[in-house]
Amino acid sequence: MPGPLANRLAEYAGQLRFEDLPAPVVRESKRRFIDSFATAVGAMDAEAYAIAKRCALRVQGQPGASLLGGGGSSAEWATFVNGLLIRYLDYNDTYLSLEPAHPSDNLAAVLAVGETAGAGGRDLITAAVLAYEIQCRLCDAASLRKHGWDHVVYGALSSAVAACKLLRLDATRTAHAIGMAGVANIATRQTRAGELSMWKGCAFANAARNGVFAALLAAEGLTGPAPIFEGELGIMKLLTGPFELASLGGKGQPFMITQTYIKFWPAEYHSQSAIDAALQLRAKVGDVRNVKSIDIHTFDAAVEIIGKDPEKWRPKTRETADHSLPYCTAVALADGDVTLAQFDPKRFADPELLELVAKVKVHREAALSKRYPEGIPNRITVTLNDGRQLVREVEFPRGHARNPMTDAEVEHKFRTLVEPRYGKELASQVLKVCWKLEEIKSAGELVRLLD
Repeated sequence: MPGPLANRLAEYAGQLRFEDLPAPVVRESKRRFIDSFATAVGAMDAEAYAIAKRCALRVQGQPGASLLGGGGSSAEWATFVNGLLIRYLDYNDTYLSLEPAHPSDNLAAVLAVGETAGAGGRDLITAAVLAYEIQCRLCDAASLRKHGWDHVVYGALSSAVAACKLLRLDATRTAHAIGMAGVANIATRQTRAGELSMWKGCAFANAARNGVFAALLAAEGLTGPAPIFEGELGIMKLLTGPFELASLGGKGQPFMITQTYIKFWPAEYHSQSAIDAALQLRAKVGDVRNVKSIDIHTFDAAVEIIGKDPEKWRPKTRETADHSLPYCTAVALADGDVTLAQFDPKRFADPELLELVAKVKVHREAALSKRYPEGIPNRITVTLNDGRQLVREVEFPRGHARNPMTDAEVEHKFRTLVEPRYGKELASQVLKVCWKLEEIKSAGELVRLLD
């Protein structure tokens, strides 16, 4: 019989080497660092970042870790602050399966622990691929959302394993870290229900912070509860039900990082195909005052996550607006683009725009649900005042693994978010370092470029 899952994950982590990673996997990891630095810089005006950074600067680490935007703190606090930045705009990458996820959320832990451990670029890449592998395979194995738990539960585990890898812990100590991360970091789905708060962008950052905390304790010899997955009061018993994990990447198996999606628009992923469809229809619609109604036929997950709460039709926070299928679709139709500007409070509170949002109806369609999560099919029907109907369906929006962004598009996204704050020269320098990430000697030198 195979051993406990935590032990198998720990053994896999210990055996994975940079040399095991195919060139396309290494390149994809570089794209994810580039994309994550972009989304982090784009979020630096957020009040949540200012709050978290004030708290982090009260703490010193020995050794410490750098904060994006300047300053330093402990590895745990750097993970939280930098993770908040990466996630806050809802613009970082995504994976959809039985459980949705944003796996680049793990990179804050990779960078912070990598710096404190003196890790180089090859170590960062390996730890990133490892974190993606574990989180995405868990998302494939069992849903948390349908039981009321949040996807960040898996993030505490994947971040802990990545941290253990960078700390060069053996399988025994890594398994203890997984136990500590798993038993103490069970998050409820209330984070993403109703009117959303600042915490929506912080939830994974907190899980990753706690994963790092568990790894640091395990490094000093603290033991954790086991078996954390299969135990009588473990994850399978209380959170998910029994599940089997698919074979992990390597030895002929694909690595999961190549199956994840970089976002083209700064909105919750299930809305991406609706945004795409609305933008395609906009030229035919013309003046949105000609719109009588907008019907969105969609799949169950989109309804449950971004299309059923009354708050989604009159968002009062940025976090609610970017998690609103009605709003994202209507603003795409009205403005002809979806950028950070569409989630400014002045825009999502505009009375004329809200009149258009009020014309949106969201419909579940069983046939579309059957096509999820392989695709995210949204069909938009715009009925005009003269009775004409305009219909467009999109299943694989730009950035999806079946319709991936080019390197040039990833760089354009990066420059769009980074150059206004740091200038073209520094943006080019960061890109150069990221494309040659395996050559850097210290994680800290990468983060400190964005002081």
